[in-house]
Amino acid sequence: MEKKYNYILPTLIAAALALGIFVGGKLHFNDTPEKLFTTNSKKDKLNRLIDYIDYEYVDEIDTDSIVDVTVNNILEKLDPHSVYIPQKDMSKVSESMKGDFVGIGVSFYPYNDTISVIKTIQNGPSAKKGILPGDRILMADADTLYGKNLSSDEIVGKLKGRKGSMVKLGVYRRSEKRHFTVNVQRDVVPIKSVIAYYMLTNDIGYIKIDRFAESTYNEFKDALTALEKQGATKLTLDLRDNPGGYLGIAEKMSDEFLKDGKLILFTKNKKGEINEVHATSKGSFEDKPVYVLINERSASASEIIAGALQDNDIGTIVGRRSFGKGLVQREMELGDGSAVRLTVSRYYTPTGRSIQKSYEKGHKDYYNTFIERYRNGEMASVDSIKVADSLKFTTPKGKIVYGGGGIIPDEFVPLADTSEEAIDVMDSRGVISYFIYGHLDTNRQQYAEYSRAEFLNDFTTDDILFNQYVDYCLKQRYKLDYYAHEKKIKMYLKASLAEQLFDSNAHAKIKSSEDNMLQRVLELDDPTKISSELELDEIQN
Repeated sequence: MEKKYNYILPTLIAAALALGIFVGGKLHFNDTPEKLFTTNSKKDKLNRLIDYIDYEYVDEIDTDSIVDVTVNNILEKLDPHSVYIPQKDMSKVSESMKGDFVGIGVSFYPYNDTISVIKTIQNGPSAKKGILPGDRILMADADTLYGKNLSSDEIVGKLKGRKGSMVKLGVYRRSEKRHFTVNVQRDVVPIKSVIAYYMLTNDIGYIKIDRFAESTYNEFKDALTALEKQGATKLTLDLRDNPGGYLGIAEKMSDEFLKDGKLILFTKNKKGEINEVHATSKGSFEDKPVYVLINERSASASEIIAGALQDNDIGTIVGRRSFGKGLVQREMELGDGSAVRLTVSRYYTPTGRSIQKSYEKGHKDYYNTFIERYRNGEMASVDSIKVADSLKFTTPKGKIVYGGGGIIPDEFVPLADTSEEAIDVMDSRGVISYFIYGHLDTNRQQYAEYSRAEFLNDFTTDDILFNQYVDYCLKQRYKLDYYAHEKKIKMYLKASLAEQLFDSNAHAKIKSSEDNMLQRVLELDDPTKISSELELDEIQN
């Protein structure tokens, strides 16, 4: 790849360096360091050093990598959230935050060294051409897509392309034992950030958001509108494990719940300039009960929404203390396709509290404090949360809230025991879904008779499938008392089946019956409700 540099050098110096190249490296740098740098800025020092290494150093050096290391070292001296994004990663990062990409519209596993389709995107390019779950994609034009040496990034790179461009896929359909080719026209494929929504009860809607991308607000509004049509007059907004994203999207979502003029947040930069953000009259869910679910992995934009509602005495925050990120970054291009996300201000909740936890002891300590919460008992008891009286704030209705280190929920829900947490980790890391894909690969036909509603209401995970999963995990050397948690594991297996056979809404709906935070929401909403009232009826989108 051609090297590109964003030099900030006077024209004369640039010309002199070019001349040095042409004369074969005759410069010997006999001038003293003081003389070399007396007329140049700090930026010139770095530029000159890279040039000297590039043109004069005795060995060939990849100066691009030196620049990357230098940038990262500089940013590590700042805060944990000022980060460098190399050119090679920019496309993936941009797609995630934009909310779409151009491709063929499939999700896949590299299963047994072959690209195996999990699902096709509804109405996407591949679905329109008849690609089915379980199909193997063997070729993309002249490129081979099977074998042990292909990484996921390489595979995705061969399937992506310009919008409207064609790709000829070589496909093997295992269920019919036949090979065929199909021409697929690449198109824009959405990356959903609203990953599930459904009716939790007859009047409580549920929306799960996993990040705040450009498309998130519109996705949220579509989901909310659909739920209101189904009778939702209350909402559970699930922001657990949501690391954040665009500040502006969090502001717009907060506006949906707050009356005109209410303060959402304010930011302050190094110059002391303050920028306040207030709610408008556009909110469509004002004066209605809302429950916001957070946990220790909810950060940034998630905390903005939780803090805005909590400080305005709106709704109920349910869960565990959030991560504690109160810094605002701005993405700035570096001229060669890379970028830096630099912290430019701090944000404060309406009562004036900063929820940013300390990073004075360095990045390692910053992230170790996250682990420390497990050790000090905070995950099991709200009484173990350490708060400082100096960071005490009061909401308009007199509720005490605290700054520093995250949002403390109004209603605390402890973490399940370590074994149950291990099951959740296995699920989040794809262990269960990968097993289920293998099961469906040889048993898909036995599920063909189920409609979505029938599967949700009638299907029960049997002992055979459960024991097959236990055997699979033991072969992978995952240690757990599986039979002590048989009920939960069977439920997770059913949920994963529902996701691959139907959609993520069905997956989330099934798991809700064993979700302690959702059970707490039901208790808060109506103490007479019990978990059995979480009906697994047909979900209409």
